[in-house]
This record gives sequence, structure tokens and C-alpha cells, in this order.
Amino acid sequence: MHISPAPLHAAPAVPAPSRPTALAHAAQEFEAAILTEVLLAAGAGKTETQFAGGIGEDQFASLLVNAQARAMSAAGGIGLAEIVLRGLLAQDTPEQAP
Repeated sequence: MHISPAPLHAAPAVPAPSRPTALAHAAQEFEAAILTEVLLAAGAGKTETQFAGGIGEDQFASLLVNAQARAMSAAGGIGLAEIVLRGLLAQDTPEQAP
């Protein structure tokens, strides 16, 4: 008995995010990355005395710090994303011909 596979249908088209939306997302991700590094440098995520879970706990602690940094950025952050976005949008505008 031969069963033919179901016909493949094209997935519905998902609209691509607008350029400003994509730039805003990139700026927010950049701010989150900076905040992650700042939090790690400040000692967030150090697990030496918490649960003594070893290397696995250290790895999950860094994920927690990253999630905290993303949440901080999404909640307004330190204003870095807005500054970066303004700069990106200023560079993204088409130049006027003289």
C-alpha cells in the first residue's frame, strides 16, 4: 500500500517588519547586550554561595542575567536604545540631492 504525502502548501506570507521597527528591535537588543555585560561586571550572576550547583548553575545564572537585562531594556532601560535608534534612523534617511 502506497500512501502519498499530503501536498505541501506555501505558508501564508508574513509581512516583514518595517525598517524602523527592525531598527528599534536591533537597538533594544544592543542595549540588552550592553546591560548584560554591565550586570556581569557588577557581579550579578555569581553563584559561589547560592546553591553550590557547579558549572551548570553558572551557565543558567548567565542566562538569568541576560533575561534580566532584556527585561530592563524592554521596560525602558537606560536610554541607550533610544539614542542608538535615533542615530540609526538619522543615517537611514535618503540623502537629498543638491
